[in-house]
Amino acid sequence: MSTEPEPASEDTADAVDAGPETPGTGKGAEPGAAGDEAPADGRAPGAEAAAGEAEQPTDDGTDIDGTDIDDSAGEEAAGEEAAGEEAAGEAAVDRAAGAAAARPRAGETDDAGDETPAAQPGGESADGDGAAAQVSETEAELAAQRLVRERIERRKAEKQVPIDAGGKLSGTAADLLAAVRAVESGEKPAATVFDDPEPAPRRPAPEQVRRPRPAPAEAAPGPTGPAPETVQSVRRVLAEGGAPETLAPQTAALLGEGAEEALRADPWQLLRVGGVRPEQADGFARALLGAACGPDDERRGRAVTVWLLEQAALAGHTALELPRLTATLAQRGVPDPDAAVQSTLAEGEVLAFQDALEETDARQDDTTGGAEGTDEDEERPVRVLVGLERYALAEESLADGLARLANSAPKQDGSAADWERAAASAQGSAADLVRAVADHGLVLHTGGESSLAEPVALLHAAHALGLRAWAAAPGPLGRDRFAALLGDPSSVPQSPDLTTPDVPVPDVPVPDVPVPDVPAVVTLAGLLAGAEGPGRDADGALDLDLLVVLDAPQLDVEAGALLAESLPDGARLVLAGDPAVLGSVGPGRIFADLLAARVCPQIASRRPDPGPLGELVSGIGIGELGQVEAPGKEVVIVPVRDAGEAVHRTVQLVADSVPRAIGVPTEETQVITPGHGGAAGTRALNAALKERLNPGPGRFGGFDPGDRVAYSPVPGRTLPGRVVKADADGLHLSCAGEAVVVPKERVEQSVRHGWALTAHQAVGGRWPAVVVVLPGDAAQGLSRPWIYTAFGRAARHLSVVHGVEQALPRAVAEVPAKPRTTRLPVLLAPQVPVAG
Repeated sequence: MSTEPEPASEDTADAVDAGPETPGTGKGAEPGAAGDEAPADGRAPGAEAAAGEAEQPTDDGTDIDGTDIDDSAGEEAAGEEAAGEEAAGEAAVDRAAGAAAARPRAGETDDAGDETPAAQPGGESADGDGAAAQVSETEAELAAQRLVRERIERRKAEKQVPIDAGGKLSGTAADLLAAVRAVESGEKPAATVFDDPEPAPRRPAPEQVRRPRPAPAEAAPGPTGPAPETVQSVRRVLAEGGAPETLAPQTAALLGEGAEEALRADPWQLLRVGGVRPEQADGFARALLGAACGPDDERRGRAVTVWLLEQAALAGHTALELPRLTATLAQRGVPDPDAAVQSTLAEGEVLAFQDALEETDARQDDTTGGAEGTDEDEERPVRVLVGLERYALAEESLADGLARLANSAPKQDGSAADWERAAASAQGSAADLVRAVADHGLVLHTGGESSLAEPVALLHAAHALGLRAWAAAPGPLGRDRFAALLGDPSSVPQSPDLTTPDVPVPDVPVPDVPVPDVPAVVTLAGLLAGAEGPGRDADGALDLDLLVVLDAPQLDVEAGALLAESLPDGARLVLAGDPAVLGSVGPGRIFADLLAARVCPQIASRRPDPGPLGELVSGIGIGELGQVEAPGKEVVIVPVRDAGEAVHRTVQLVADSVPRAIGVPTEETQVITPGHGGAAGTRALNAALKERLNPGPGRFGGFDPGDRVAYSPVPGRTLPGRVVKADADGLHLSCAGEAVVVPKERVEQSVRHGWALTAHQAVGGRWPAVVVVLPGDAAQGLSRPWIYTAFGRAARHLSVVHGVEQALPRAVAEVPAKPRTTRLPVLLAPQVPVAG
């Protein structure tokens, strides 16, 4: 995929290719060098990815024999959607080359006679009249991000003490620590070998202090771009350096009023623009600096260091270990990686940390076995990490907030007897959940789709006891799905163009007490921004007593930090979700880290997902792809030989076979495929599905009224909807029951067709019918979390367009989620005792 940032599905250090030439010396790739293909649908490269998705090659190759489903759902980048803006910038660079590719032909539909039963699995939108009734999803996201920035500034002001430990480090680690301390004292360290510093005294753990709470957010104003004269000056310097002038607005917005001077003083600042790659920034620097440009330039080392950490964040890491970072810098042609890291630290662009490592049992035996010669002053081993400031400070703030909740007694709303009666009215693990929440401020709840009945029981019980109880989901798909279970009609947008999740409401035992009304569910962004939910009290904290966060694995460190800081003292927080699904698009793994740290009660649901689909998905979750009986065609396998046939069969399934044989309308069927590129990616599938389901000239930036779309108000957030109309104001959409107007200049970056989505985009949603497309070129990217997530989006029927042969069972059995480097467990360890 040519127009996307570094693939986040691959760990940054492993994915780097130093290339045949050393950057900054020979004649390398200039910005906009030809060679990258344009999307097959004729749109600008990266436009779809800019709508919040990262492209992955699609590999189809699983075949289903009589007993197993061979499904290759290439694992997407953890930062797949978060790469939107980077993709937009890279697309602009690549567009300068003028490369183009032919649009693939959509296969003609035919009979469904080739479908194999899975007995052996192997309207119109609202036009915007209610737009002023509530803050839009975009404004909510912007307001929430503004609060995150304010919080980070507060934490920066609070960091006044040196890094603990590390006194007995040597070599590069000691140099790095000395550089950090020099920066903290206001000096700039020399990029040379440092003498070993004296051991630093360990500071005592700080007392738990309630941080100032963020003030209630106001509706975010519409985005204001940089001044026209600034954009024009940047356009001139970009042209002089051979970079695409289309990057001017984004560069000017990023670098500010003095953008032209900044680029001339340090051309590698262009690498900060989303989507620009190091070799392209090198070409730009050579054009501006001439003979003064070299691979050992300190400015280049700093820029590549920051860029690598940004790519790591797209892959889910909040920091990288120092040896891994320096090795990757060497692969990227930085002659002295240690000096580059020290220089970047000196400029304050990144932060360094030392985290104590757990000693092995053997070492503990050696040091605690009573030997007289034991050196009591010997320090524990540490690992040195380097991370971007925004994520490092967010993770520290998150740890402080979670520790406050876990260590404090929850507000006593209702007596112990009242809580026990509420628990007794529930059943099984739902009762366990109610009892845990009665006594603890932080609780984890795990389970599949059926387990949602247990947070429903908890919320009703808490509401009956007089608590201000709320639920929040990362996006509108999860919100609407849970609202249907919760029984809150006011929380379910009434829009004729959106799919209502076809999920049977489980028989939820509710406590035998009068319930005057029911709790409500909101989106997390809307809750934090004040656009939805209870609002904030006089101290700026959320005005609630209990919050249940659904789809918790989707929570990243920045949103998690703001949420933890926003909860009042004495509040209860329940993080609920399925640990087997794909992780968050943003950096961090909060839910998994908390499960591993065991610092709070963990309630595992004992409600299995029913039917053949539940049996199939549950088996995948434990690494087994078994045989299931599907008498009602709940699972159907459609073997294909190549990507062209995969597109052909997918269109036929959505438009004809599923509505006719299963009874699920076309508009309630969702296609899921591993990536955006390739002959059977979202671009090719959406082009073919539009041609069949809503043909038109694409008069409005490639869209027509009635088109199904995926709208990304900010990178990492995808809202499904439909096109209503277009006028001078922009493209009018109906998304999650809300009227949205996308300005003309943002349509290409933030809107794409949505008949086909990637699994990361589909997380949180559930449709009556799902068609998972597994083209042969996706086989190498398959993983158990991707397959589990994609298959688990189907409520009644799953069709697998299968072309990856044995890659599916191998992925389910052998390819777990890729690890992420985070600091949360280490930060929590000294603050919260391990739960018994």
